[in-house]
Amino acid sequence: MNKYQLAGIVQAPLISEKSTIAAEKNKQFVFKVQKQATKKQVKGAVEFMFNVEVASVRVLNVKGKQKRFGRSVGQRSDWKKAYVKLKSGHDIDFSAA
Repeated sequence: MNKYQLAGIVQAPLISEKSTIAAEKNKQFVFKVQKQATKKQVKGAVEFMFNVEVASVRVLNVKGKQKRFGRSVGQRSDWKKAYVKLKSGHDIDFSAA
């Protein structure tokens, strides 16, 4: 894949209480990624964008919730989440970016 395609794989970092604890304890960072992205693509994108070495990647599909919009019932879109574990000696600092 070229650099332009790799840059589009990772959509946003997910900052929550759970992801902050995972980052502090295990050097594991959580990203929202494209729905069709594979583990290899996520690994390549994170290594390219943040200049770090990735040890492992776990991905999971998050189902969209059903919500009411007035009288009608709708559903939010499904999306994919990736847990990226970095090798020792590497770190991502989101506050500097």
